[in-house]
Amino acid sequence: MDFLHRHIEALIFCALTPLSKVEIVKCLSEMFEAEIPDQHVEGAINHLSEKYQSEDYSFQLEYSGGGYQFLTKPAYQTSIGILLRQQSQKRLSTSQLETLSIIAYKQPVTKGDIEQIRGVNSDYSVQKLLEKELVDIKGKSEGLGRPILYGTSSKFMEYFGINALSELPQPKDFSQPENQIGEERD
Repeated sequence: MDFLHRHIEALIFCALTPLSKVEIVKCLSEMFEAEIPDQHVEGAINHLSEKYQSEDYSFQLEYSGGGYQFLTKPAYQTSIGILLRQQSQKRLSTSQLETLSIIAYKQPVTKGDIEQIRGVNSDYSVQKLLEKELVDIKGKSEGLGRPILYGTSSKFMEYFGINALSELPQPKDFSQPENQIGEERD
């Protein structure tokens, strides 16, 4: 199956979201009307990964957000940054980032909990995060009034380039050493 990597390359290229190995196998099996062995798919993915490591390409194959996708290499970050800044209308506001971080670290969480932490009304931020599909409704709380519970979505993982919530930086990573005057004593 020497041609398999070209089909996988086309699938990953056209996919709007990261494409999992299971989705690739399912699609290829339907197309060829035969079971495609996992090791053939894995071999083709490895072939593609090696191919795009070459300096001839400005992008590479990465496993992120639970699947495979083509991402620009870090060397081109500056030019991509300029483009993204020009298209910044879709960026997250400070209040949206605050709300999203609370949801990410405290999920599942109610809007009341978010507002208690932030100290301000969060209706607009939660609504915008739902529209951008970074947050999902995870159900209803058993508490008084059965408020809606919010949590992060798979698009959140893709947006931040992580595969699991455990990859989020821990709050201790943000703490700064206390200001000290003089030298430490033993």
